[in-house]
Amino acid sequence: MFKNQRLTAVFLLLALSLIWGTSFILIKQGLKVYSPDEVGALRVAGAFIFLVPLALQHLKELKNTDYWKLFLSGMLAVFIPAFLFAIAQTHLNSSLAGILNTLSPIWTMIIGALFFSQRFRGWSIFGSAISFGGCIVLAMARADGGLGAFNAYALLIVLACACYGLNLNFIKFKIPSLAPMTIISVSLLLIAPLAYVYLFGFTDFTFRLTNTEGAWRALGFVMILALMSTAVANLLFYKLLRISSPLFASSVTYVMPLVSVMWGVIDGEVLLFGHFIGMALILSGVYLANWKKI
Repeated sequence: MFKNQRLTAVFLLLALSLIWGTSFILIKQGLKVYSPDEVGALRVAGAFIFLVPLALQHLKELKNTDYWKLFLSGMLAVFIPAFLFAIAQTHLNSSLAGILNTLSPIWTMIIGALFFSQRFRGWSIFGSAISFGGCIVLAMARADGGLGAFNAYALLIVLACACYGLNLNFIKFKIPSLAPMTIISVSLLLIAPLAYVYLFGFTDFTFRLTNTEGAWRALGFVMILALMSTAVANLLFYKLLRISSPLFASSVTYVMPLVSVMWGVIDGEVLLFGHFIGMALILSGVYLANWKKI
């Protein structure tokens, strides 16, 4: 990267770390009233509202073959993870969800090597093994400092990270010519109907909104999540991806856990000794896997 591009990339990386690091506490606030599937659908539906005017302007830029690519990108980057994170956080606190999200660069590397002809080095293999070991420790940490039963809900975040990793490589190598605003706005335009049909046809959202105390406040948190963590953050992220590598872009997860842990502690969450060990292993593994590439 040129010097100016690198400075821009670092700025975007820090901004994204702050925005996405805050998303886990916003999900937690939404879950106080709404079910996880409602939070996931609301996140997609809200982001669509903010970006639909831009999406309509960018439709003229697309070829026929771009539509299915953008639909797939929207499912991988927004729709599926929105539901997975919300479901996972019914059994994981927001701090741990943010820490587990650091696995995104590992999945970016693995999927890039397997399906997009990216180089797969020895340090990458070693780092990946350490990170997944850290994920296991994190999911099994107990209050006494030992290991207990595995929390299977952690696997939902691992799966969400795999979706992010696949989307990163897909965007970078399959639709590199489209502008970031086109990618995120049209992707949301294509997936939003699924969210609206599900939200109003298969959930109790309208009943909760009108009959549950604190429903409007919780909705406000989810709308902030939709605007900042989905609409704005994905736009910034795709801009970052255009001027850097997928691995550099996915390294936003280095700083993000610090933000998510900070919000979790402010909200009264407690991190245990085993959680710190797991976080250290994950971050160390991500660093080694990306060594000399970031």
